[in-house]
Amino acid sequence: MTLVQYFTEQISVWQYLDFFVRIVVACFCGAAIGFERSRRLKSAGIRTHIVVCCAAALMMIVSKYGFMDLTSALGNTFNGTRGADPARIAAQVVSGISFLGAGVIFKHGASIKGLTTAAGIWATAGIGLAIGAGMYGIGLFAMLIIVIIQFVMHKFKFGTDSWSDTNIEFNVSENGEFQKEFLGVIEKWGAQLEEIGIDNAGDNLDNIFHYKVIIKTPASLSTEDIVNYLSSDSRISKFSVIPGA
Repeated sequence: MTLVQYFTEQISVWQYLDFFVRIVVACFCGAAIGFERSRRLKSAGIRTHIVVCCAAALMMIVSKYGFMDLTSALGNTFNGTRGADPARIAAQVVSGISFLGAGVIFKHGASIKGLTTAAGIWATAGIGLAIGAGMYGIGLFAMLIIVIIQFVMHKFKFGTDSWSDTNIEFNVSENGEFQKEFLGVIEKWGAQLEEIGIDNAGDNLDNIFHYKVIIKTPASLSTEDIVNYLSSDSRISKFSVIPGA
């Protein structure tokens, strides 16, 4: 018996073609989800999601069909293989993908970034498993749901999702009354102070202080409003405003 005959007895050429199609479809689903993330300049973009979904589909195929040689053509189990659980590989994907999720989550001050991207990677792995199992309909449907939710929820934000972190840095020539006034302005904006750092930007005689502030801003507060305030105060110089995503 040749090597080709051995493999075709286990899995036919048409089955191999079906496996190839599953992997390609999984790559498409991963690319669709990653496209939305890459448009928002997230750390896990199209390539990451394609690889995750493709690998998950491959693992599911191996999990389902990689142990066909453990049984005979009649379905009888060979000696020493009874109790084998081929599904254990797919089960490990669900928990094992968490290391990638942990890599895109980071904490900056009081805010946490990357939770949605991490959840998307986890969901992408699940879609890859579904397509690898041959469940094209459920995999494509889940992909469409996730992509639609991502786009809709970013366009029409609700609750705390409508708030974003804004980084503000500036120099101020006086720190006594200004600090109280600035905190009052933040409260007037309806924003929430998350982090503030104040240090002397020059020598001890020029009385110039450097502010590094992170505030959580509501949707009603625009970057233009913040810039207008900083520009109108003669005590403030060299400022920068970086709106959050």
